[in-house]
Amino acid sequence: MPLLRVVNTRADRELGNRVALASRWLSRLRGMLGTPAPEPGEGLLLTPCSSVHMYGMRFPLDVAFLDRTGRVVAVYPSLAPGSRTRWHRDAKHALELPAGTLGQSGTTLGDLVMWSPALATAVEASKTEALR
Repeated sequence: MPLLRVVNTRADRELGNRVALASRWLSRLRGMLGTPAPEPGEGLLLTPCSSVHMYGMRFPLDVAFLDRTGRVVAVYPSLAPGSRTRWHRDAKHALELPAGTLGQSGTTLGDLVMWSPALATAVEASKTEALR
């Protein structure tokens, strides 16, 4: 899965620099099931996604739902294992982060979240092109 750098542009705060992109059916279905709790800087961006569940999870996550432009339309701080979110009509993406990340970054409804290839991914790509 490609890695992304995700930033809250209003607060000018990085939400993660190793956020995996889950854009295929199977990767979205699996999500973070069976993985260790994400470390600071890690996360998962599910797209398309308008709701998530925490069935089978062993740790809480912060979840932010984003519309097609990256605007935050719902936040779930420290969503507990075994719980689920509502379905959000305007959501196109779900951003899953370590519990506490949204509060520490000041991420709230209406904020604009942008993402780009993670630096490590960009460096690897430039090395690969240099070898050609």
